[in-house]
Amino acid sequence: MKRRIDKQTLIVSAGVGLGLFLIITGLQSGSTGRDAQRLPAVIERMSPGPGDQVLQQSQILVDFIDGYEAELTVDGIDIPTTRLDELTGDGAMPKPGAQVEIPSTAIYDPGNYTISFLPQEGAPITTLTQGIHTAVVRYWKVEDGKNKARSFSWEFQAD
Repeated sequence: MKRRIDKQTLIVSAGVGLGLFLIITGLQSGSTGRDAQRLPAVIERMSPGPGDQVLQQSQILVDFIDGYEAELTVDGIDIPTTRLDELTGDGAMPKPGAQVEIPSTAIYDPGNYTISFLPQEGAPITTLTQGIHTAVVRYWKVEDGKNKARSFSWEFQAD
């Protein structure tokens, strides 16, 4: 004897199957972290990242893989860069615990391959005003030189 198909059970089963398919497809197509930010491979991390919300006095930092130098522009303003190894008279890195006057510029750390900028009095930008800001980092391999620089731009919001 042939069993009749229950229409209600068939509809519920099809709905559950479609729901599972949509959930699995959504999880596979979702991008997070580096993929969502579309960071170049040479940037290990950055703060704030693309689309981040930060406080008005937040530091901007870009951390590169070994062998890269960089310079920073924020809201169309080129931020002068000071290398940490230039802060001492002899060009050597400061000794641990030594007092060093840090200028209100972007600071490039050749030991860690990072560039950072903190808005403050005397700097080209004293505070990140409320709203959306655009930052551009120009970076190049140390051995290739600045003439082979590439750039990455992103937006973030200050509250």
